[in-house]
Amino acid sequence: MPRDDFASLSDDALLLMFAQGDDQASRTLTARLLPRVYGHARRLLGDAAEAEDVAQEAMLRLWRMAPDWRQGEAKVTTWLYRVTANLCTDRLRRRRGTALDEIAEPADPAPGVLAQMQTQARGEALQAALDLLPDRQRQAVVLRHIEGLSNPEIGAVMDISARAVESLTARGKGTLTALLAGRRPELGYSDDDTG
Repeated sequence: MPRDDFASLSDDALLLMFAQGDDQASRTLTARLLPRVYGHARRLLGDAAEAEDVAQEAMLRLWRMAPDWRQGEAKVTTWLYRVTANLCTDRLRRRRGTALDEIAEPADPAPGVLAQMQTQARGEALQAALDLLPDRQRQAVVLRHIEGLSNPEIGAVMDISARAVESLTARGKGTLTALLAGRRPELGYSDDDTG
């Protein structure tokens, strides 16, 4: 099958092809899903190195369960987000027992242009605010507003109702708004900006 044809296949189809030994299906699905899994873990954990570890572990688990995948029962992405969230939750629980001095300082890259610096400052402010949310609210907000999942999809990942997702995201978004409201000028937003 030509390489371009793989890009048009569903996640389910690619996973089943991988289970049958198709290496191109594995490469295509990895290229499609790994950046999303890493981004999700990065936002939940606030640490790039830990997020890389979680993303790799989540993908390994996907490959291990591929032969048992039952197409149509769940979306591959829903399953993968749930595994990623569970791995992140385990790490966050372990981290709470770690002394502050033992946590490595985050890397501080020095971007060359003002726009990159402002984007970085905004991202850091958002991550710092996300870190202050309770775990379940943070997970719901990240899945909804950053990963773009629907409430029913988030409910499937978190194993809660769509109404509970709505409540968690509303409370989380409200808290984020309150936390970031006083920082608008510092982050380069004017009163005319909507975002």
